[in-house]
Amino acid sequence: MNTMTSHSNQALNVIQVPAFQDNYLWIIHRENNPLAYVVDPGDATPIIEALAKHNLTLAGILVTHHHPDHTAGIEGLLKTFNHRTVPVYGPDGGSVPSVTHPLHEGDSIDLENGLMLKIFEVPGHTLDHIAYFYDPQSQSSSKQSTDKAATPALFCGDTLFAAGCGRLFEGTPSQMHHSLSKYMAFPDDTLVYCAHEYTLANLAFAVAVEPNNNVLSNRVTQEKAKREQHQSTIPTNIGLEKATNPFLRCHIPAVIKSAEQQEGKPLNSDEAVFGAVRKWKDGF
Repeated sequence: MNTMTSHSNQALNVIQVPAFQDNYLWIIHRENNPLAYVVDPGDATPIIEALAKHNLTLAGILVTHHHPDHTAGIEGLLKTFNHRTVPVYGPDGGSVPSVTHPLHEGDSIDLENGLMLKIFEVPGHTLDHIAYFYDPQSQSSSKQSTDKAATPALFCGDTLFAAGCGRLFEGTPSQMHHSLSKYMAFPDDTLVYCAHEYTLANLAFAVAVEPNNNVLSNRVTQEKAKREQHQSTIPTNIGLEKATNPFLRCHIPAVIKSAEQQEGKPLNSDEAVFGAVRKWKDGF
């Protein structure tokens, strides 16, 4: 895995913390503010080390879904930082017992460090999956002068990956297609902070679906070069995903044609194309 890296997003600072074989955990904080929030802490130890390295204090935990590689470090963090009350934000319904602040579609949360995040329900990978969206244009009036030049950011767990999307462990193709369509409406420059380094494998599949996509071919070259230098391919951005990710391109004739050839029959909706492409990827 890569070493820990930090991404400056003007008002929003994001620290990438590698874990396990290919997970990325994320720490977010505001410029010149020591209060930090961790997204999907599957492992407490690297988070504790990263907070200490950057002189940050854990102010809260943000969870996207219940899988252990996103939640197993919560209890360790709560025990380590038991000198202060650490809120745990996450999906409603009890799938993550540690959640103290259950969230729903349309909610916004004002974090202690001054950041505001919008909540989207994005079922498909799991039924409880949510995503956190930082919109610089929707911050409180006192922060807008700082944030207006910042880039939007999406913390999407295991829904959208670089050139791919999550497996459908609980949801349906229709649910996942609808969830991803929410991301399609975000600005193209939105930085996508997903939870795994799956990019090269996803790109190999994307090329099988769309072999004549020149933007995709160029991306393969660029991302391979990054990995050869042991660099992360994350974050990606929405514009690049719309141009190269087959799961966001189920309305594109070339993707439809490939999916129909794979299925051996006509597919009469974008949802049907998505389902065929997802099934194809599962066996790729």
